[in-house]
Amino acid sequence: MAFTPDVTVTVIVFNDAERLPRAVASLQAQTHQNIEIVISDDHSTDHTPEVARELAAADHRITYLRLPENSGGCSAPRNRALDIARAPYLMFLDSDDELPPRAIELLLGAHRERPDIDFAMGAVERVRVDTGRTSVWMPHLVAERRTVNGIEAEPGLFFEHLSTSKMYARAFLDRHGLRFPEGIHYEDQLFSAQAYCLAKAFTIVPEPVYRWYIAPYAEETAASISNQRHKLTNVRDRVHVQELIDDFLVHGGYSAALREAKDHKFLKHDFRMYAGDLPYRDDAWLADFAGIVNPYLDRLAPGAFARLPRAERVVLQLVRDGRLDEARLAARGLGHEVAPRATVPDAAGVVYWGTKVPETARGRRELALSDLALEARPFPRAQFRHEIVSLERAAGPACLDLLIRTYDPGLRLPVGPQVASLVISPGRRRMTVRFRLDPVRPGVFEGRVRLDVAAAALPPQGFEGTRHPLLQLQAPGGLRNTGLLLAPLDFPAFTAEVSRHRVTVEPEGRGAGRLQVRWEPVGLTASVVRPVARRVGRSPVARKVRQAVRLARA
Repeated sequence: MAFTPDVTVTVIVFNDAERLPRAVASLQAQTHQNIEIVISDDHSTDHTPEVARELAAADHRITYLRLPENSGGCSAPRNRALDIARAPYLMFLDSDDELPPRAIELLLGAHRERPDIDFAMGAVERVRVDTGRTSVWMPHLVAERRTVNGIEAEPGLFFEHLSTSKMYARAFLDRHGLRFPEGIHYEDQLFSAQAYCLAKAFTIVPEPVYRWYIAPYAEETAASISNQRHKLTNVRDRVHVQELIDDFLVHGGYSAALREAKDHKFLKHDFRMYAGDLPYRDDAWLADFAGIVNPYLDRLAPGAFARLPRAERVVLQLVRDGRLDEARLAARGLGHEVAPRATVPDAAGVVYWGTKVPETARGRRELALSDLALEARPFPRAQFRHEIVSLERAAGPACLDLLIRTYDPGLRLPVGPQVASLVISPGRRRMTVRFRLDPVRPGVFEGRVRLDVAAAALPPQGFEGTRHPLLQLQAPGGLRNTGLLLAPLDFPAFTAEVSRHRVTVEPEGRGAGRLQVRWEPVGLTASVVRPVARRVGRSPVARKVRQAVRLARA
């Protein structure tokens, strides 16, 4: 007898025979078992068909669907599965991800509690495959259980654009003819934007309903679409999808406030992802990038720009003004409150980012830094810019001689030499190396310091992880300011054996581009000491000791 499922979950797959069983197993482990599983294969050329057929043969709830040719995206395999899905509620899962055990129970419960909602959504748990660390995607949007009566009530939800974190009523999708757009990338963004706008009501649950595995530093050839930002086609695809969303909002008669919220999401999320990569792009790429994004930026609502932090607005404006070398420089400080190397005042005393006063009214508005109060912040929050000008190997297995330059555009440091320190903490004990910064010219200081990584005190059980040295300044009154230390982006990395650890010193290679030190235990530390320490640390006695220490401190 054919069964009638409550929910159909479509698992899309392409050349992923290794991880497909894990994704399917997460569905078989659901607390709500009355489900249909459709494995929709985008014409894989590896062993995926054999694996999928074996899974289907072992579980009557599984149907294997194979597309006759590769579509090159996620939309076609999802749509073909929708054509055969039998349940009144639908979900989607990528083959490299999982559903937490209660995902279907929670979302289906939300539908049964409120039969009038068009979809239910929940939290997305992100798991870094390189470190195992977990976090919640857009946690502020899903922190509270609630039913939202249309996207106009909470336009900030545009930021949660994943189609996989939601369970849709089949009747809702069919009523509006809502399907995934085929032949384009970033199809989730368009599909989710349309679903948000067309839904009369949807429920949010705070519990995790999707487990998203992130491999941010995968090889470019194997990286997901979102991690292929080095390709200009990727930029074009993302802008194209935004234009399709814009057309949908205009033709649907949605409010200017909603369109501005969508524009803000593009600037804060989509453009911001590319902005962080700008220091690593060459001149030709930057010129083409500006040529793609600038016409689109000119069409966005001014209010969307005004809602951004100053540092992000600076990078945007420098790209729009064609000051691409300076955009690279500004992008290295994003998210870290790094000061510019230089500022310039106009005749009225308004201070601007860079070495020249902007020529346009828009440029003067966006590059003005008066609101940062560089000259008046409390010293611990003052903005400086610390850069390693040069670094050389010194005597010792992991020893570096650094020439460091500090920029002080707010002129917060007194005239004369400054007390500075390099700070790094590979364990609970901090290593501090003091040195002197001498004035070069007003607002610029330089100093030399030797960083001997081997001198850092490691925990008895060893240390495994990555640290980035910080630079600390001390004011005459004793106040301290601790800031980021930027490194050259291309210096040669080296590895040394130090205290039963393999230590690698290298450029960060992403983001701000800091000096990066990695420790990896080797020998007995890796095979004996750390495993024993972990077992001891998890023992009931150790937990009680930690609780007693916390109580004593409280």
